[in-house]
Amino acid sequence: MEIEALYQEFIKSRGVSTDTRKITRGSIYFALRGEHFNGNDFIEDAFQKGASKAVVDERVETPRNEDVILVDDTLKTLQQLAQFHRRTLKTPIIAITGSNGKTTTKKLCQAFFSTTFTTFATQGNLNNHIGVPLSLLQIDESIEIALIELGANHQKEIERLCDICEPDFGYVTNFGKDHLEGFGGVEGVIKANSELYDYLKKIGGKIFIDLKDELQRNRSEGGDLIPFNHKDDIISLISAKPFLKVKMGDKTVLTNLVGDYNFQNIAAAFSMANYFGIPNEPLSRALADFTPEDNRSQFIKTDNNQIILDAYNANPSSMELAIDNFTSLEGGSKSVILGDMLELGTSSYEEHQITIHQLEQLDLKKIYLVGEAFFEHHFSSDKFLFFRHFDELKAHLQEEPIEDQLLLIKGSRGIALERCIDLL
Repeated sequence: MEIEALYQEFIKSRGVSTDTRKITRGSIYFALRGEHFNGNDFIEDAFQKGASKAVVDERVETPRNEDVILVDDTLKTLQQLAQFHRRTLKTPIIAITGSNGKTTTKKLCQAFFSTTFTTFATQGNLNNHIGVPLSLLQIDESIEIALIELGANHQKEIERLCDICEPDFGYVTNFGKDHLEGFGGVEGVIKANSELYDYLKKIGGKIFIDLKDELQRNRSEGGDLIPFNHKDDIISLISAKPFLKVKMGDKTVLTNLVGDYNFQNIAAAFSMANYFGIPNEPLSRALADFTPEDNRSQFIKTDNNQIILDAYNANPSSMELAIDNFTSLEGGSKSVILGDMLELGTSSYEEHQITIHQLEQLDLKKIYLVGEAFFEHHFSSDKFLFFRHFDELKAHLQEEPIEDQLLLIKGSRGIALERCIDLL
C-alpha cells in the first residue's frame, strides 16, 4: 500500500499503536520487531482489543485478512507515515537534543508555551526512531506549538530523526560525555548532536544558541541564530541554595529546581517562549509552579535526611556538575550515593577513576559507590564504601542507616538508585 493510501486509513483511525497491551480501540496496529519479540505474532491479540487495521511485514493468516496491510518494513512504514503526516501540519516544531538537560528543557518549554498556546511535547522517553514517529502522529491541527525531543546513541540518528520530524527550530543543550560507546568518543558526541544544526542550516531553520558556549557557537556558525545568555538578557540567576532563585524581568522567582546547572535550561526555555511573544508575567508564574519529577533534580525530605534525587541518568559531564553543585551548598553534613555511569565503552575505567578522584578532594562524610564499574576501583576506606550491586547497598543501609545528612543520589538509569529512597 502506498503511504498516501495508508494515510487515508490513519485519518479515519483513532491513532496508531505498537503495543497490544496499550492498544486504543479503533487504532492501527503496527507490528514492530525487537530483539526479543516479533509484533507480527500478536495480530489476533491486536484485533481482539479493537485495532481497526494491522500493518505487518510478514504474511499472516487471520479471519480479518482484509484489515491486514502487508509492507516490506513495518518500522520504515511507520516513519514514512509520520513524515507524511508532519508535512500536512502547519504547526511549528521545535526540536531539542543534547547530552544533558534536554528533558528538563522540554518540560520547562511545555510549561511556558502552555500559558499561551495549545502545546504538544514528547511524552516520557519517546525520543528515538520509534518514539519520534509515534509523537508526530499524536499532533493534530489544534496544536499550535510542538516540542519534539530527539535522543540518540549513534551517529546519523539525529539526522534521520530530523528527516522524519522536519523541525523549524532547534536547540542543542550541550555536548557532554554521554553514550561514548555508541558515539565513539567526545568528538563523536559533538558530531552527532550537531546533525540538528546541519539540518536547520540546510532548510533555513532557526537555531536557539547559548552565547556563553563557545563550542556551540562554533558548531552553529552559518545558521540563523536566536541567541540567549548574553549580558543584556532580562533573565539571570540570583542563587541556588539549594533551590534556584531567578530574576525574570522585574520579578524574582523562587523555583522548585535544584542545581545551578538548571539555569541554562530555564534560560533556553525562556528564550524560546520570549521569541514567540509570551509575556514575562505568565512565564514567571509558570516557572514558580514548575515542579521536577521522574527522579530529575528533585528535592526530597524524609524523616531522617534531606535528599537531592537526580537518579534518572548520569554521564561523566552531568556527574561532575551535580557533584560540584552539591558540594557548594551551604550547611549540614553531606554524603553521596552514586551509581555507575553506563555506555562509556573503553572510557569507562578512566571516567569512573576521574569521578573518584574528584570525590577524594571533597569534604564529604560518606561516599557510597554502586555498580561494577565503580567497584573495579574499590579500596579500603572509612569514607568510601563500594558495592557491586544495589542489593549490597540495600543490605548495608538496613544494617547501618543514614541519618541527618544532606544526600546527593545520582547514577545511570540501569542502576535505578531511586530504590534506596525508602531506606533513607
